[in-house]
Amino acid sequence: MTDLARLTAALSDRYTIERELGQGGMATVYLAHDVKHDRPVALKVLRPELAAVIGGERFLREIKTTANLHHAHILPLHDSGEADGLVYYVMPYIEGETLRGRIDRDKQLPVDEAVRIAREVADALDYAHRQGVIHRDIKPDNIMLHDGHVVVADFGIALAASRSDDGTRMTETGMSLGTPHYMSPEQAMGEREIRASSDVYALACVLYEMLMGEPPFTGPTAQAIIAKVMTDEPMGMRAHRKRIPPHVESAVLIGLEKLPADRFATAAEFSAALSGATTTRTAPSVAPTAVSRGPWRQVAIAASVVAVAALAFGVWAWRHRPPSPTVRVSVVFPAGERIHPASTRLFTLSRDGSRMVYVGPDTAGGNQLWLREMNSLTARPLPGTSDALAPFLSPDAESVAYFTGHPGDLRVVSVNGGPSLTVVRDSAMPWGGDWDEAGMIYFTSGQSLIARVAAGGGIIEVVSRLDSASGVSEHNWVQVLPGGGRALIQMWHSSIADTEIGLLDLATGIATPIIDGVYGRYIPTGRIVYTTVNGSLLSVPIDLATGTLAGAPIAVAERIQVDASSGSGQFSISDNGVLAYMPGGGVGSGQVVWVDRAGEQAAVDSVWRGQFGTIALSPDGSRLAVSVLGNDGEQIWVKRLPDGPLSRLTFGGSAGRPAWTPDGRRVTFILTREGGFRRQAMIQRADGSAQADSLAADPRSVENVEWAPDGKRFLLRIGSVSNSRDIYLVTVGDSGRRALVSGPADEYAPAVSPDGEWFAYVSNESGRNEVFVRLVDDPGAGRTQVSLNGGSEPRWARSGQELFYRTRRGEMMAAEVTLGTTFSARPPRILFVAANLATDAFHHAYDVSRDGRFLMITQSFNDNTELVMVFNWFDELRGRK
Repeated sequence: MTDLARLTAALSDRYTIERELGQGGMATVYLAHDVKHDRPVALKVLRPELAAVIGGERFLREIKTTANLHHAHILPLHDSGEADGLVYYVMPYIEGETLRGRIDRDKQLPVDEAVRIAREVADALDYAHRQGVIHRDIKPDNIMLHDGHVVVADFGIALAASRSDDGTRMTETGMSLGTPHYMSPEQAMGEREIRASSDVYALACVLYEMLMGEPPFTGPTAQAIIAKVMTDEPMGMRAHRKRIPPHVESAVLIGLEKLPADRFATAAEFSAALSGATTTRTAPSVAPTAVSRGPWRQVAIAASVVAVAALAFGVWAWRHRPPSPTVRVSVVFPAGERIHPASTRLFTLSRDGSRMVYVGPDTAGGNQLWLREMNSLTARPLPGTSDALAPFLSPDAESVAYFTGHPGDLRVVSVNGGPSLTVVRDSAMPWGGDWDEAGMIYFTSGQSLIARVAAGGGIIEVVSRLDSASGVSEHNWVQVLPGGGRALIQMWHSSIADTEIGLLDLATGIATPIIDGVYGRYIPTGRIVYTTVNGSLLSVPIDLATGTLAGAPIAVAERIQVDASSGSGQFSISDNGVLAYMPGGGVGSGQVVWVDRAGEQAAVDSVWRGQFGTIALSPDGSRLAVSVLGNDGEQIWVKRLPDGPLSRLTFGGSAGRPAWTPDGRRVTFILTREGGFRRQAMIQRADGSAQADSLAADPRSVENVEWAPDGKRFLLRIGSVSNSRDIYLVTVGDSGRRALVSGPADEYAPAVSPDGEWFAYVSNESGRNEVFVRLVDDPGAGRTQVSLNGGSEPRWARSGQELFYRTRRGEMMAAEVTLGTTFSARPPRILFVAANLATDAFHHAYDVSRDGRFLMITQSFNDNTELVMVFNWFDELRGRK
């Protein structure tokens, strides 16, 4: 039952609810009919999330103050209560419009009328202040215009909502009350005691807007507005509107003083000054345009700005501040709007910094896109964007492109809503994209190459190529550079530990590495900004004319969240110098866990955490081998189960993708040597008592090994120069190899059945990853597709009676199978869904035990409640050269 239906039923004997009038920061307003008194009323229902924090009983107790206010310019309180868990209060329904509606329509009001409105509001405030009531939320939306006069609404409501039920201040819970355009500096700072002068400040802001057409301080975001409230002076009024009398300008500017002691002490004083009465206060001098106040001492300002939206902003003002100060703010997302812990890219800013699109929750427990206009205090979902990953905006920020899988679709949708357009179907990887001024979208194809396509769809053109000798296996996170002839890309080898940032020549397809790092972005100041694995944000100058670095890197920020699976640094920079990033301290740590068929998770070792990659269980189930990312790259470690010691197996280079020999005595793995490029298959005793040996030399990169149960044969996945990855069969002691699956498509993650007759693998030949099964000894005899709507990471049950695989939504699928001279599979079913379990698009990130449990790796997601934003960041960056 909806909230409205619950409310209607609970209040049916007292009020008849007719229709919704609107939604505000704290409440939804309905037009209702008072049955007992036969009159229209405005029935306001406190937002449930706000009521939950405040406490219904406390709120109702506090707003009784309003019932004792009797003044011609104050809207009285008729009734209040709680109905079926919903907190409501009732006020008269006023025919007319709000001052907000009048300003939106006329922009500027006649001077005399604006002053009269302000004085009537001041009269109401003076009365309330003398009764000990501070409004705390004076704004045009709360000022009603009725029969030529003013009525101020919601007296006492902000006061009632200023503390939670346990007495905690709202700023301590992450929720706060107030509207940034009209919020006094002391209210922005979260001061416990708010006095009458704070309401005077808000009223001065309202009068300023009535006369000038906009509030004294504006900005693209609530954070930016608060920063200006704290640091800037308002723009002079008479220089832009000469009909404003000097005494009115003087009164407004005194009302807008930063320090409460420098303002009018009472609303009555403000009203008198507006009438031209003599005041002993002197207005500050102003320039015709906004200017900055002198240096502030270093302070941390906890700025509370949003009613119900639950955003907490931290603003830092600097001791020696340049004309355009660098300001840092912290944005805390409400629970229902938090950035979703999906892999790859989480959010993006528009080029002008006015919009942010991010991956947030949907109603079904998955993820979808959300849009945040930076001059708004709330975000809204973009319908029809379920499963969205790695969004990026068009140059005009009117459309957003996003991905749906590994690989999946590349789609485009308008920020204003409507159906999405599938630009690329089933063959785009969610590893970033860029939309250039010519209307071309650059992205990573299903073959891990950079490609481009018109934003409206059409022919896909591959614009990069891989050199197998280099060991680079993927190109991703593309950004087209000024001039359009080159692009910045990430060059992925075997793990995030060995990624490089490179320049791609879009004419030749040749990529040249320029610096080790993760997720490089070019900014208009002529620098590349990128992260390290541990989350440091670095900046280095580049000469675009020569394509060479023009200096040494410098550290510019710390604790940037980094996605280990894709190599995405979770930061975004607008062309006008807004930096936004998710704090998190680099690549997060996870745990190795047992997962049963119902999805219940239990840690193998509750104190063992690390940056785990891929994992393999020994044939007898007594040990596990896992790759772990450390300061010296990715290495293989072996642990005896259930609670035995942990020992390091590999040293030097970068080692990953472990696999046990069937006798359990040795571990094979993929090694990228220090200073080398090509990946090689290696084999080493599991106890580490001997050096590793080469298993199967190949001039191309070997990407994983999978043993047949007899221990005499194994499968290799090898990448070719054309970048197609193929699967080969090798017999131990034989230098030759036989292709099992080869061709222009990519084949990944081979897995041999327990009877040794069949192998499962993943192919993207349809444009989407699907799981297939073939005979080992006669692969040309045909194949059977097991997955229905995409799949990866196939693994066999030890019994041979089931084949498991993963989907892009984090589902663990199980298909009952029959082995023998023929193969058959029943339709797969979902065992469980878990977004926190690691996946690997090209290998497998789990194994299966004899008793049917899954050995898996959790991804350590940050709670993603906070986003740090830095305004005028380019100015700070220039000063650090």
